[in-house]
Amino acid sequence: MSTALVLTSSVLGDESVSNHLVQHVVTGLRSQDPTLRVISRDLGATPIPHISLDSATAIRGAEPANAAQAEAQALSNELIAELKAADVVVIGAPMYNFGIASNLKSWFDYVLRAGITFSYSESGPEGLLKGKRAIVVESRGGLYSEGPAQVMDAQEPHLRTLLGFIGLTDVTFIRAEKLAFGPEVREEAIAAARRVIQEELALAA
Repeated sequence: MSTALVLTSSVLGDESVSNHLVQHVVTGLRSQDPTLRVISRDLGATPIPHISLDSATAIRGAEPANAAQAEAQALSNELIAELKAADVVVIGAPMYNFGIASNLKSWFDYVLRAGITFSYSESGPEGLLKGKRAIVVESRGGLYSEGPAQVMDAQEPHLRTLLGFIGLTDVTFIRAEKLAFGPEVREEAIAAARRVIQEELALAA
């Protein structure tokens, strides 16, 4: 039995394109492995608290000095345990103002911990969560994978860096772009993303 950690970060709930496409990924994974165990985190509906002095202190490894620090460290430990248990990580990442949602950034803030998910050495940082696969579903109103707006994409490069920093380098990015270009273009973009999901899962089967 394999385990999938599924993270969604849209605040739009049932209206979210990325949420629907993530479920399409999960359905495909279940068709390949009916015994798949799924751990879900809806960061849009239940956000991870933004980093603060207390949480930063606890995440850096200090012994908790108050209740807030103890709570932050416990949450970090819980999120990291979910990540370590996963064979595949599925992330829904809408683009907000050219980057990722702040709730998804907060999740990364709590799971990037020196000595636990990455380490420093003389040769530089090394990710400690190797051997996992990641599937990232990105939704974007415009076209950022090519053309003049590509330089404005602070979403995909950021995600690639964050995932790689903890050792997740086997990453597939699935993009639903031009969602704000009108109803017909939007529907075609969503349909194209679904086709890519099916193709990518078939290749990995």
